[in-house]
Amino acid sequence: MCTLVGQKAPQFTAEAVINGGEFVDDFSLTQYIGKKHVVFFFYPMDFTFVCPTEILAFQEKLAEFEKRNTVVVGCSVDSKFSHWAWLQTEKNKGGIMGVKFPLVADFAKTIADNYGVLAGEYDYNEQDESVFIGAPVAYRGLFLIDKNGIVRHQLVNDLPLGRNVDEAIRMVDALQFFEENGEVCPANWHKGDEGMKATSDGVAAYLSKTK
Repeated sequence: MCTLVGQKAPQFTAEAVINGGEFVDDFSLTQYIGKKHVVFFFYPMDFTFVCPTEILAFQEKLAEFEKRNTVVVGCSVDSKFSHWAWLQTEKNKGGIMGVKFPLVADFAKTIADNYGVLAGEYDYNEQDESVFIGAPVAYRGLFLIDKNGIVRHQLVNDLPLGRNVDEAIRMVDALQFFEENGEVCPANWHKGDEGMKATSDGVAAYLSKTK
């Protein structure tokens, strides 16, 4: 696993399901470069347990991301047909009906691998047979990508640990605050709080206000 922060987000063209049920064969994040910030997140697998709680939580806060000119895109190693079926399944039956943001199909596992979140790897056993060691799914990785296509924030959780969507929104706010004001965001910063100048005098001035 590696960090992508400060680097260009790995690009891809893949099948996806958008708007809750439309197939797209050539979905790419490049469509957002120069236009929007992107929260690109991986989840292990459709029709599982923690995953729908996260996906539905992102959908519930989708308007908050849109207010910030930010798109949310999910991705797992499932096929587009699995995504579509899950999107057509009612919530009380374990589905995610009503989710509108894109779900990318990483059936070949290459996107997860390029982003460093594949929970295992291919190798050879003693019989020289190709085997997969680990779990052939993605960790719960999340990447905040700016308008230039640069990864500015990265978070990776192990499979049992669900993410906090409000924290993802906070990180979007922090990045946009920095971009707009040129000031950095101290610990526990939230939208509406003061930032500080990235100088020794700026730090001293900020800390003097917090005493």
